[in-house]
Amino acid sequence: MRVLLSEGSGLTSRQVATRLGALGHHVEILSSTPLCLTRFTRHVRALHKVPRFADDPLKWFDAANRIATARSIDVLLPTQEQVAVLSALRAKLAVATVVPDFTALHRVQDKIAAWRTLQAIGLPQPASVVVQSKNELADITQFPVFVKRPIATASTGVRRATSRDELVIAAAALGLDSEPLLVQSQATGPLAMVQALADRGRLVAHHANLRIAEGIGGGAAVKESIALPALAGHIERLVRALDWHGPISMDVIVSDDGPSFIDINPRLVEPINAQLAGVDLVGAMLELAKDRHPPMLPAGRAGVRSRQLLLTVLGAALHGSRRAVLSELMAALRGRGAYNNAVEELTPVGGDPIAAVPVVLAVLATLINPSLCRRFHKGGTGPYALTPDAWRKIVAASGP
Repeated sequence: MRVLLSEGSGLTSRQVATRLGALGHHVEILSSTPLCLTRFTRHVRALHKVPRFADDPLKWFDAANRIATARSIDVLLPTQEQVAVLSALRAKLAVATVVPDFTALHRVQDKIAAWRTLQAIGLPQPASVVVQSKNELADITQFPVFVKRPIATASTGVRRATSRDELVIAAAALGLDSEPLLVQSQATGPLAMVQALADRGRLVAHHANLRIAEGIGGGAAVKESIALPALAGHIERLVRALDWHGPISMDVIVSDDGPSFIDINPRLVEPINAQLAGVDLVGAMLELAKDRHPPMLPAGRAGVRSRQLLLTVLGAALHGSRRAVLSELMAALRGRGAYNNAVEELTPVGGDPIAAVPVVLAVLATLINPSLCRRFHKGGTGPYALTPDAWRKIVAASGP
């Protein structure tokens, strides 16, 4: 199949390209910048320049639709926040894709809507409250809490507050004067990242992994697959209630009482750990794109560990010195500590030497100046970030 990925800058895009290439598909990518992460792999045959999604999602959609038609693309796969506009304008898209109905996506796209949806379905989540003015912050007395902007990409719209003063500062920084915010109590336990796939409300597959080591921007530098017996039932209730179609991802805190949902992403997120554990989410997505109905996939193996070396390097630079970068890099390459038996999931170089280029560039840049790690991170998320203004444009365009 000829598959076009909606974005070239994100971690998910890079992982999906690897899996599609291994399955023998022809892969092309859209990007607003020629130097994006997903370009550095032999699996990508072509890169097509498009307007920045973050600036104008509707112009991005027009360009994507035109390119997909001109290149005789079979499937346009949303690998980042472009899922929102592809869902909203699905009827105008000239090629196949895998997205939920916009009504369903609207119920989980922003954090306040997602909190209300989980509450209505009865799924576990930390105690939360919506605040619309500075005066309402006085009612919050239990700390720590997380303050969340409704629309934000990655961790850019979240601040942690451990006191009333920090709460006031965080709320102001996230724009409380112009929009409501969600204030959520901190749950206790390790963070698990969950990926799932549904076929019109029927759960097809799911997978969970723990964040063993944190990289830059809160990303998982090291993951390990786990079994959460209660999770499948929760996800089944969610996708059935939403009549969900396509991938959906969640962050959950694994507490003594079971999983507690803290975030929902209406798209696929970093699928290679799942694939290594035996759950091929990308392959099943392509089956949905062909209007097939794949059977429910069995649960993957627990204990499968994978790493993202690029996040390791950038995270070490953010929190340490040049020595810290080299120390963490060597630990990863030698498989010491958290990296023991961890397979590279982001930039595997076996048979694909060009995949090493982003890591080599990151190492060289951060050894010259560790603060350059912030530019790498911003350059990775900036092109595809969903801003409040972009979301308003998408919602307006979705109407009759």
